[in-house]
Amino acid sequence: MGMKVSILGATGNVGREFLTILEERKFPIEDLFLLASSKSEGKKISFNKKEIKVEDVEKFDFSKCKLVFSSAGSKVASKFAPKAASSGCIVIDNSSYFRMDPDVPLIVPEVNNKDLSNINKNIIANPNCSTIQMVMVLKPLHDLFKIKRVVVSTYQS
Repeated sequence: MGMKVSILGATGNVGREFLTILEERKFPIEDLFLLASSKSEGKKISFNKKEIKVEDVEKFDFSKCKLVFSSAGSKVASKFAPKAASSGCIVIDNSSYFRMDPDVPLIVPEVNNKDLSNINKNIIANPNCSTIQMVMVLKPLHDLFKIKRVVVSTYQS
């Protein structure tokens, strides 16, 4: 039996990549809900050789799912992640909105998955994409040598 999953921001680039990865890894999904703004409502997206209609997030009942992958930006996350979380969903948010919230764990599973035991708001944040790549490389080095400081500059479009 699979999980009931929603993708918030399903029509965007990151949402579509979530779908690709879930499909490639054969993530056990019982029901999949694709959520976006009203202008995308009714569009169809293929997943596991099935066409799934995109639903308007404004009208969606989050109690129908248990896990939400959110990739719709900070403004949308600020409104819908708490709504989903209060409906009993675990929300994994890809925006910057919750990154500095002390009650929301900032997780890179390969680095600090032990912090998943401290999910107070049913929301999990992840760091910026360049940070994720960097800490995955630095973690084993830190475990061996105790890194004291890293100076980094990133240039992103």
